Amino acid sequence: MQLSKTEEELMNHIWKLKKGFMKDLLEAYPEPKPKTTTVATLLKRMADKGFVGYKLFGKSREYYPLVKKKDYFSKHVNGLIKNFFNDSSSQFASFFTKETNLSKVELEELRAIIDNEIKNK
Repeated sequence: MQLSKTEEELMNHIWKLKKGFMKDLLEAYPEPKPKTTTVATLLKRMADKGFVGYKLFGKSREYYPLVKKKDYFSKHVNGLIKNFFNDSSSQFASFFTKETNLSKVELEELRAIIDNEIKNK
């Protein structure tokens, strides 16, 4: 399952906070803040999809992530590679390095990360 853009934005706030009540989540948004009912609807959908859970404290709910950010984005990127780059990570890497206007320093940092991964294999 995937999150919509608005759900993903809310999920990013939840990952950052690690847990939070509705007021905490609303405070995490920049102005103009969404309506409470909008966030409540998003939270319900996200709970139904298995992305967030909550603990009840009286009538209040404290929300927390059920999915790790790294796991979500890893699956997202792998799906992107499969669907848009013919399941070829080298095609993805070529596109990424050419189309994102990385500086020479950033490319060298990327090479160092790749070289380190090669050593660890």
